[in-house]
Amino acid sequence: MNSKSILLSLSIIVCLFKVYDCKAQYKVAEQNHPPHIVNIVNFIRLLEPRDPNITEDVLYQTVVKQVELMKQYHLGGTFLLQYDALLDPRYQKLLKSLPRDSFEIGAWWEIPQPLVENSGMKWRGRYPWDWRANIGFSTGYTPKEREKLIDTYMRDFKKIFGYYPKSVASWFIDAHSLNYMYQKYHIVASANCKDQYGTDGYTLWGGYWNQAYYPSKLNAYMPAQNEINQIPVPIFRMLGSDPIRQYGDAPGKQRQGVITLEPVYPQAGGDSTWVAWFFNEFVNGASMNFAYTQAGQENSFTWDAMQKGLKLQFSLIEKLRNEKKIRVETLAASGRWFKAHFNVTPPTSVTINNDLPGDSGKTVWFDSRYYRANLLWEDRSLRFRDIHLFNEKFRSRYETQAATSNECSFFTLPVVDGYLWSAPDQPAGLRFEAMIDGKEVLLEGGNPVITDKTPGKLLVSWPLKGNNGTLKIEFTEKQIQMSIAGNKHLEWFLDLTSNDKVTLPFTAIVNSHINATFEGMNYSITAIKGKFSKSDGSTRFRLKPSQNQITLNL
Repeated sequence: MNSKSILLSLSIIVCLFKVYDCKAQYKVAEQNHPPHIVNIVNFIRLLEPRDPNITEDVLYQTVVKQVELMKQYHLGGTFLLQYDALLDPRYQKLLKSLPRDSFEIGAWWEIPQPLVENSGMKWRGRYPWDWRANIGFSTGYTPKEREKLIDTYMRDFKKIFGYYPKSVASWFIDAHSLNYMYQKYHIVASANCKDQYGTDGYTLWGGYWNQAYYPSKLNAYMPAQNEINQIPVPIFRMLGSDPIRQYGDAPGKQRQGVITLEPVYPQAGGDSTWVAWFFNEFVNGASMNFAYTQAGQENSFTWDAMQKGLKLQFSLIEKLRNEKKIRVETLAASGRWFKAHFNVTPPTSVTINNDLPGDSGKTVWFDSRYYRANLLWEDRSLRFRDIHLFNEKFRSRYETQAATSNECSFFTLPVVDGYLWSAPDQPAGLRFEAMIDGKEVLLEGGNPVITDKTPGKLLVSWPLKGNNGTLKIEFTEKQIQMSIAGNKHLEWFLDLTSNDKVTLPFTAIVNSHINATFEGMNYSITAIKGKFSKSDGSTRFRLKPSQNQITLNL
C-alpha cells in the first residue's frame, strides 16, 4: 500500500470515529435532556345516545371549534374517528382540509352498529353506539370477528382518505386486534385509558402508569419483558392523570372519580391553577427517558363544557412549545420516535416535587418493563403506595374469547396496592418506620431530592428528621435498592399496612422471598439484601435491612 492509500485509509478511520462520536454524543445529550412530549388527541363520535340534547350537529360543531382553536394557537394534533363518524361526509370534508404536516387522522376503536353490520354480523346493542364492554369494544367479539371489524374499518378509511390510519386508540384494545392491525395494516402507535378502577365500568389497574410501553402479545395491558414476546406498537397512556390524587380517589368504593387533564373537569383540567401546576411539574420533574401527556377531549362532552379548559390549556401549551420546553406532535409521530429509540420498553418516571398551593404532598412514579412503583410523601412520612409486577406470560382473559360482561377489567400482579387494599380510614402501603426509644414510629423527614442524571437510574434522597440520616432509594430496571446514609445504627424497616378485611395474594413469606398468587398466576418477590417476615401473624409482611441495605429484585 502506497503512502497516499495509507493516508486515505487513516482519514476514513478518523472520519468514522468522528461520526460514531457524534452519534454517541447525541444519545448522551438526549439522555440529559429527555423530550417532553404532548399529544393533542381529540376523538370523534357521530352520536351520543345518553343525552338527547347532544345531537349529531352539536357533536360536529364541537369538532369544528376544536379545529379552530388548534389553528388559533398554532397547534397540530390527532383526530381519531369512530367508524360511524368516518362515514359522515361532514367529518370527511372537515378533516381532509387539515394540513397533513401537522394534523393526523386515525381510528378511534369503539364498535358502533354500522361497523358490525357492514362486517356481516348482527348488532346486539341497545343503541347504534353502545358503550358496554361486550358490545362497544373489540373485547366483545371473537378473534375472527375482530379481524372482520378491522378489515371493514381499514377498507373504508382507505377509500375515504387514500391511506390506512397509522394510529388506533381506544379506552382498551385487546392484544389480538392490536397485533392484527400492526401485521396487516402497519399501525405505528396506539393509546389506551389511564389507570382507573371501575370508572364507566372499565378497570385498568396496575399497568405501566404513564408514558408508553410495548405490550405483551398475550395481554395488551401488560408490558412485555422481551422483544420477541412484544407487539412492536407503543401504547401511550391517555388523559394526564393527577399523579397524587387520581390513584387514591374514593378508596373502598367500586368507582373512582376522574382527576385528569381533561378540560371538562373543573377541579382539574378545567382549572387554571391545576393546569399551571400540572405542566410546571411535567416540565421540571425527573422523567428519565422522556415525559409524556395527552391533551384534548372527546366530542361527546360538547364544546360548551370543554371550551374554557381547552383555551387555557392550549394557551399554555403554545407558550411552552415556543419556549422549547415541550414538543407538540401527532400520536403517530410519537410512535415512530418511540420505536426509533427503544427496542424494548424503557424505564421512565413521573415526578411531583411540589404540590398544588395549600397542599404538601409529593410523589414519584417509576415504571420499567418489569414493574412499577409509587412513593408518596404525606404528613412528613413516606410509603410505597403501589408496587406491581409485570409478566408477559400473564394472559388476558379476552385474548381467545369474547367478553360476556358489560364491564371489563385488566390487571397486573400486585405487591403493594394502596387503593384496593385500603379502607377510607385505613390507607394501605409499605411504610418506612424505625424502632426508636423502644417504640415503632414512622420515619419523618424533609423535602426529597429526586434525580435522573445517571442513565437508567432514578435516585431519591430523603433527609430524615433529627439525626437519623438520609434515606437513599435507587430505582433501576429490575431492582429497588434502599439504604440510610449517615446513621448505620438506626433500626429501620418497612411495614405493610392494609384493610383488615382484604385478602392479600401472599401464599408464603419466608426470609428472602415472598410467594403470591393472583388471577391464577404464581409469582414471587425476592430480597437480595434484607429479610421478610410475617407481620402481626397475618399475611402482611415486614421487610428489614441486612447491614443497613435492602435490595428487592422485581
